Amino acid sequence: MTLESLTYASATELSSGLRTAEISAVELTQACIDVIAKQNPAVNAVITLCQESALTEAKAADLRLREGSAGPLTGIPLLHKDIFCTRNVATTCASKMLANFIPPYDATVVSRLRAAGTVMLGKTNMDEFAMGSSTETSVFGVTRNPWDLNCVPGGSSGGAAAAVAAGFTPLGTGTDTGGSIRQPASLCGITGLKPTYGRVSRLGIIAFASSLDQAGPMTRTVEDAALMLQAMSGVDAGDSTSADLEVPDFSGGLNQPISGLRIGIPKEYFSQNLDQRVADKIHQALDELVKEGAELVDIDLPHTEQGIATYYIIAPAEASTNLSRYDGVRFGHRCESPLSLTDLYERSRSEGFGEEVQRRILVGTYALSAGFYDAYFKKAQQVRRLISEDFQKAFEHCDVIAGPAAPGPAFPLGAKSDDPLAMYLEDVYTLSVNLAGLPGLSIPAGLVDGMPVGLQLIGRSFDEATLLRVGHRFQLCTDHHHAKPVLGGASQ
Repeated sequence: MTLESLTYASATELSSGLRTAEISAVELTQACIDVIAKQNPAVNAVITLCQESALTEAKAADLRLREGSAGPLTGIPLLHKDIFCTRNVATTCASKMLANFIPPYDATVVSRLRAAGTVMLGKTNMDEFAMGSSTETSVFGVTRNPWDLNCVPGGSSGGAAAAVAAGFTPLGTGTDTGGSIRQPASLCGITGLKPTYGRVSRLGIIAFASSLDQAGPMTRTVEDAALMLQAMSGVDAGDSTSADLEVPDFSGGLNQPISGLRIGIPKEYFSQNLDQRVADKIHQALDELVKEGAELVDIDLPHTEQGIATYYIIAPAEASTNLSRYDGVRFGHRCESPLSLTDLYERSRSEGFGEEVQRRILVGTYALSAGFYDAYFKKAQQVRRLISEDFQKAFEHCDVIAGPAAPGPAFPLGAKSDDPLAMYLEDVYTLSVNLAGLPGLSIPAGLVDGMPVGLQLIGRSFDEATLLRVGHRFQLCTDHHHAKPVLGGASQ
């Protein structure tokens, strides 16, 4: 295999090459390290590179491969979003507040993928504390979209999406609070899966909004996402919100046909908010699924429009509580020479947190205040229930819901930085899925003016298997997921 064929191959293809000894884990890991060293200065997707430990892990993987004790992910390189605690490796959430934090333990997701034999290359850039839709709020600087270096990669998991799209790694982890896996997956032309809330442990993930956060895989193919989800999933005694359910064989049913499967099309997802060019690509993608035997069904999700307002009350409210611990005393950045306890709190937090994080803390604190709790937070929770009921009613008529993952292709850097409301609208098609706790999948659906767009599939609670089956079928009959950028230039 050539260097490019190595770094752009899927994990499934690489696993086959490792098992037949066509390549070694050390060779594969070194190839990824070399590409990161060459290309990352332009993309800024990787903020911590663990070269020495990665090669040590790769040597151990090669030993397991020779002994015949390897699993399907043994020796496969991986990058973790910098929101996952990693033992003895800096975990900053792309914030000055956690600039010096080195965890003494691994997040459950990290430890499970480590046990599966993956090789951790390092940590990826992200929006500060996962608050953003463009990876422009990081203290480490913006991440750029490999398809066009003047455009954003999406967010908050934009670093992981850009890293996979640029050929730095076949696998990445992300977190999705309101679309932060699916939206950057769409903008970077990769596969991104947000599992059902509770499917994957949140232990060791630095919290943004505890009732919404969920970790998931970011990969080249649906087949790879199934392998990762298999390794990541399962109940965790350290996380009371993890579901005590048997983990199905996500890879086993991938090749089953989708004939007779009903795909719900919500008219609310094809409104004036959607770029018509994206709408055309989504309809073309749906036509491919119809050719495979699926049936399109019109459905209603009447409270979609209220989803943004609901999310941007609940998520900041939970964030204001979760981030209260970073006060310069217990955790996080501490200001120099405080004059009083109040001065310590105020300067530590204003110096440690960026503008977007401060904005959301203020909104959340306001919504939870005594005079406004009933008017805002309580009301938002009631609307959240209505949104969940909308999905339940829709699934009485369909098996999967389909639509766009983002309202348009990647936008230029800085285009929405001064307009928070325009930035929030980037998640209009994704955040209701988090409010309802459902699984969602974004897969490449083609290019608009040379930039990727994604088809979003939404499933019933804990029915990731059906989403993966539909997504895999789509990738068997199309080649959008094989397209790759010439860094900053035209696609191949």
